Amino acid sequence: MKKITTSEKQTFELAKEFAANLQGGEVIALYGDLGAGKTVFVRGLAAGLGVKEIVKSPTFVIMKCYLGKKLNLCHIDAYRLSRGAELAAIGALDFWGKKNTVSIIEWADRVPELLNGVKNLIKIRIEHLGQDKRKISFPLL
Repeated sequence: MKKITTSEKQTFELAKEFAANLQGGEVIALYGDLGAGKTVFVRGLAAGLGVKEIVKSPTFVIMKCYLGKKLNLCHIDAYRLSRGAELAAIGALDFWGKKNTVSIIEWADRVPELLNGVKNLIKIRIEHLGQDKRKISFPLL
């Protein structure tokens, strides 16, 4: 499925709606260039899961986990990583597949070797089409 959004608010709301279909245990791989809207999507997903904290991209800490009312969220930013072993070393894989948690990885293209064979993997691509216009491609749940 492909959706076009024309504002951050629409991207946020689309992700929030998408979160309603999640059951827990999913690993979401986000793909997109710098400024494509990946973090906005994560914020909307977090809101849909009932996370009350302000969600910021964990670029420097790599991973941040949040308690949600519906499900917990493990937010990973792989931008600064050169290989998947670095992500495994900080314990990120411990959250993948947990029934009460959704894991989401910004810059998933940096850790492709970790994604091979992952159960419940959902790939989402966000393309920047213009100032506020985004194309978001994701599977139907």
